[in-house]
Amino acid sequence: MRLSELIQKIEVLQMTPADPEISSIQSDSRKVEAGSLFVAVKGTVSDGHTFISKAIDQGAAAIVCEEVPADLQTDIPLIVVKDSAGALGLLASTWYGEPSTQLKLVGVTGTNGKTTIATLLYDMFRRLGYKAGLLSTVCNYIDGIAIPTAHTTPDPLTIQSLMAQMVEAGCDYAFMEVSSHAVAQKRISGLEFDGGIFTNLTRDHLDYHGTVENYLKAKKTFFDELPSTAFALTNADDKNGLVMLQNTAARKLTYSLRTLADFKGKILESHFDGTDLTINDREVMVHFVGKFNAYNLLAVYGATVSLGLDPEEALVILSTLHSVSGRFETIPSPLGYTAIVDYAHTPDALTNVLNGIHEVLQGNGKIITVVGAGGNRDKGKRPLMALEAVRLSDQVILTSDNPRFEEPDEIIRDMVAGLSPADMNRTLMITDRTQAIRTATMLAQKGDVILVAGKGHEDYQEVKGVKHHFDDREKLKEIFNTQQ
Repeated sequence: MRLSELIQKIEVLQMTPADPEISSIQSDSRKVEAGSLFVAVKGTVSDGHTFISKAIDQGAAAIVCEEVPADLQTDIPLIVVKDSAGALGLLASTWYGEPSTQLKLVGVTGTNGKTTIATLLYDMFRRLGYKAGLLSTVCNYIDGIAIPTAHTTPDPLTIQSLMAQMVEAGCDYAFMEVSSHAVAQKRISGLEFDGGIFTNLTRDHLDYHGTVENYLKAKKTFFDELPSTAFALTNADDKNGLVMLQNTAARKLTYSLRTLADFKGKILESHFDGTDLTINDREVMVHFVGKFNAYNLLAVYGATVSLGLDPEEALVILSTLHSVSGRFETIPSPLGYTAIVDYAHTPDALTNVLNGIHEVLQGNGKIITVVGAGGNRDKGKRPLMALEAVRLSDQVILTSDNPRFEEPDEIIRDMVAGLSPADMNRTLMITDRTQAIRTATMLAQKGDVILVAGKGHEDYQEVKGVKHHFDDREKLKEIFNTQQ
């Protein structure tokens, strides 16, 4: 593709006149080869502008940047833009034939519930007979083909490539998690959304955003940029839910368990194998537990209907769906207690899961919670997680999660910092995660529940930059096999 065709949708401030043939677009200088267009993006770790000379040496045919290095001498075209991160998404979209315009694309944002809602929408539409794609934390899918994922929301080139593959595979719909990082870093630039869903907003990612206000702003920006042809579906029960709708041009819709809304739900009865609830006055039995999952299902139903599908048909399919891997995943013990593995890694998510367990137990059985906190992430949430775990559990075992480049014992000390002596009487500190899980199984009796929180679907533990195989579900099953 000629450079002049490629840059039609970006705002060019300054450009060297030339029109070479472009063989690829790259934002990583290490991948540049002869004919590449190199887009210099200012990232959180490094600034692509420092690698412009390297890209030219490797054969770049043109450069997109926000500023030209003072000492740069080159004959290749230099395109200066205001925001190269935003330009990258637009360039990638043009390069891949604007695939999002050929799909019904729905983005899901919020602190908790993104993976569940996006995945259930993908499952819903496939069961309704449509081909669909999914971009999620757990795995990306092009119809039924799994593509491993490394980020909640990939980089713009990867997103557009996956979208193009979805179009080529004949997909009608695509559902994706939209993280706050992705919005702030313009990874969703160049995508045309047909709908956006907001789940909730609680403390998370403050290591990146700095303040809750910045975190909120990143989420809201997604809705602010939705077109008038899209729908904006928000959780009316979250204190920030209606904030998301303030400046959007999209069609405004709400879902709720507590107040009047376009999609209103009510929980009738809860069990560990499912929940009876009503949605817009129609009763349905679902294979999910907890109020937080009732919200997720309302969002799934609301988005399905907002995309024009039959409400009755949507309810029928909703009753057949099952939980996402590592999200309130139950594993029964041969000794009569239940283990639950969940990805909850924020105070609010932990509260939601534990409340969901209480809704079913109703005081008939103890809750033993095994939980840690990730290293090199927001330290402020560590004592809050410990407090919530102790408040809603009979016994808590604090352990290692993904310590990354921190010392696990120091992370645990951060968690217990806010606990009282009375709290500590119900708290154990066992750094080794395997031993922590094993101890929980030794303490559990018939009718009790063990919650192993924080890692969910993850099958690794990251220590000093190395990912070691570790799966909470596998550990529990191994232990249960020795109990039979």
